[in-house]
Amino acid sequence: MAISRAQLVKELLPGLNALFGLEYSRYDQEHEAIYDTESSDRAFEEEVMLTGFDTAPVKSEGAGVAFDQAQEAFTSRYTHETIALAFSITEEAIEDNLYDKLSARYTRALARSMSNTKQVKAASVLNRAFNSSYPGGDTKELCATDHPTVGGANLRNELSTSADLNETSLEQALIDIAAFTDERGLKVALQGMRLILPKELQFTADRLMETQGRVGTSDNDINAIRNMGMVPEGYTVNHYLTDTDAWFIKTDCPNGFKMFNRSPIKTSMEADFDTGNVRYKARERYSFGWSDPRAVFGSPGA
Repeated sequence: MAISRAQLVKELLPGLNALFGLEYSRYDQEHEAIYDTESSDRAFEEEVMLTGFDTAPVKSEGAGVAFDQAQEAFTSRYTHETIALAFSITEEAIEDNLYDKLSARYTRALARSMSNTKQVKAASVLNRAFNSSYPGGDTKELCATDHPTVGGANLRNELSTSADLNETSLEQALIDIAAFTDERGLKVALQGMRLILPKELQFTADRLMETQGRVGTSDNDINAIRNMGMVPEGYTVNHYLTDTDAWFIKTDCPNGFKMFNRSPIKTSMEADFDTGNVRYKARERYSFGWSDPRAVFGSPGA
């Protein structure tokens, strides 16, 4: 239904001083701190986890060399969604408006809505990180204590005992990241790079990451996390995370979090011949997801 003069009655009256409600600043592009962006030219993208080889054994003199097999472990699929929104304004509403151009004002509102949707969808991957109803390619949720591997031993990218963000839990998470192995059980050198958390934990994070000494103690001890440069990219607040005490550490794992951009945002407008209404539309296609669970370590809080 088109926006008509009946819905804009105050805007058509002399003496109006200000129009407000569409000019708020917004939290924008927060997904860029989490995802690597790639382009796509198909309906979906798939990424396949490959296994390497096991630890090389000792070969006895005169004996034959041992052979090993590499294989595919699992496949992660990114199915692109189409996000679109439109509005229409009657010819009379545009014709009778005395102030700002309606089209320009509501086009900004349209961009705001499209941006909000993108941030909500990006954050949903972490909001569902501990929910088994949203499995990844390896049939497990993003953060779990039992990600299956070809080598047999389970991979754990979640604390054994869930804990709130504090010095002890953060240090343990970094220790556990350093213990990550590949699909065949070989050690991999991954490091926690950035702490990702909701707005409720930003003050706790700042005390943990930025103080020279240990937090909450009278001892003259250094802040080991800061001193060792263990989380070199610091912390970032994502305002679209819904769990107030869940927190995550993004690692430097390649091919972890991915955003595939199938069709960048496009806007268009057209006038309807019969009604004279002017229609405005915004549309884009993309997908968010993860391929390798080693890209993150998380805790849902205590």
